[in-house]
Amino acid sequence: MNSNLPDIPSGNQICIICEGDEEYEYLDKLKALNVWSSKYKITLENAEGNGNIPARYQEKYQIGSYDLVLAFCDTDKKPYEQYDDIKRKINEFHGNENAAKEVVIFGNPCTMQIILQHWDEIQLESHKKNKNAPIIEELTGVENYKGRADQREKLFSQITESNYKEMEERLQKFSQDDTEIGSSNFGNFLRCFSSEEDTWIRQINNKIEEEL
Repeated sequence: MNSNLPDIPSGNQICIICEGDEEYEYLDKLKALNVWSSKYKITLENAEGNGNIPARYQEKYQIGSYDLVLAFCDTDKKPYEQYDDIKRKINEFHGNENAAKEVVIFGNPCTMQIILQHWDEIQLESHKKNKNAPIIEELTGVENYKGRADQREKLFSQITESNYKEMEERLQKFSQDDTEIGSSNFGNFLRCFSSEEDTWIRQINNKIEEEL
């Protein structure tokens, strides 16, 4: 007999607000590798621009359907005005000046800094695609990278379970100071996504909900 009852989500529901196509498609590729624990049901949301991240974050948080909402974005170049604005608005939303530190996944100077760790231990000095294109071509064969859809597809098709593990190991060496070029906290979240122990979700929520 067919049931008319709605499906009840299982597992820990996590939503990640992605800055744009590159971040969204990259995380979607990692999801497809099945390298993370099945305890987590991760939903990706494309904000289509870093200026849209705070509003999307607030929307997904207020829905109440997720156990955790995260954001994934670049810092870009100093003085990090747009990135700092994202953090400020998330902090104001929670009424906690440290909230963004817990829920924003960053790459300094850009997400490509993280992506290239699949192939080598690389430190980018700029977020500009024309500056990074020769490095991307050398490592992946993707010529004159400008972030086009066909280029992203070719790039992400080369990500495998094997080089995922190499990327994860390299990220563990990264500084987590988001004002430092070549830094990222993504490695912390990769460990969490792979863990069968899910108390880290409650710990993050407790921190962002603290009254200061």
